[in-house]
Amino acid sequence: MVVWLLPANAAADKKCLLVMSYHTGYAWNDGIELEVERVLTGHCVLKKFFMDTKRNTSVAYAKNKAQQVKQLIAQFKPDVVIATDDNAAKYVVTQYKNADLPFVFAGINWTAAAYGFPYKNVTGMVEVGPIIPLLKIIKKTVKNVRSGVYISADVITERKDYVRYRKVYQARGVRLTAKFVKNMHDWEVAYNHAQKADFIIVNNYAGINDWDTERAIKIVTEKSKKFTVSYYKFMMPYVMFSITKSAKEQGRWAAEVALAVLSGTAVSDIPITINKEWHMFANVKLLQKAKISLDTNTKRRTSTKWESRAESR
Repeated sequence: MVVWLLPANAAADKKCLLVMSYHTGYAWNDGIELEVERVLTGHCVLKKFFMDTKRNTSVAYAKNKAQQVKQLIAQFKPDVVIATDDNAAKYVVTQYKNADLPFVFAGINWTAAAYGFPYKNVTGMVEVGPIIPLLKIIKKTVKNVRSGVYISADVITERKDYVRYRKVYQARGVRLTAKFVKNMHDWEVAYNHAQKADFIIVNNYAGINDWDTERAIKIVTEKSKKFTVSYYKFMMPYVMFSITKSAKEQGRWAAEVALAVLSGTAVSDIPITINKEWHMFANVKLLQKAKISLDTNTKRRTSTKWESRAESR
């Protein structure tokens, strides 16, 4: 899907293209998009392309969307491209290695090494999760932690996240197993079975196309016995605690770098960086229902106001 944004006072000779791996309505996607739009308004004509690869997970689909982006680039002739999350990097940006067209990425999980970045025309912000801080809070909350279950949609980024989680947790004496699901029924089954573990990471529902919010809330309200966590803010209705990343940070940084590029700064002079903003949230209702308490220090640093969207992972 292609969307035009024509700011009234945009510099007529400047064009920016935002290529998003996912779809409008996905909270993380929306947070990046809104911040990119805010920063770039008045500085360039902004066109957006949504690859929608969270709901459509086949390689063939992603390659087809990448070809559409390539055609759009040839027609639109942007001065800079912002590409968000892994699939845009994997299927689009890698086709322009060391080309004249500058790219700024955001939201690539954990490392950009798989794509060979940086290129001379590519820089960006890698997205890293608060794995160790989250584990520390799990250990403070649950006595004698030995095992946990990781439940998430069956998509490439979630499998990538799990590999990192498992490695870090194993090095600290905690065994983590995963259940990747494609539909609501399997999610419910996995959630019920996971109550046998010491804790549960309920990581992401995006990619479960028949996701039912009301049903999920009913399930977690009635069935939750163990400490449930995530690092996505939009998962807060379904978990007791989260440490989240900021979508706005990713979008703001990428857009500011794009402005620098439009002003003449070479992409090769801007090093790849990582996100630095974290936020902690608690779902008091679920904690109380399961009779689980956070320690005093964690409570002091944690917000119970998590209802707004497009803010954090």
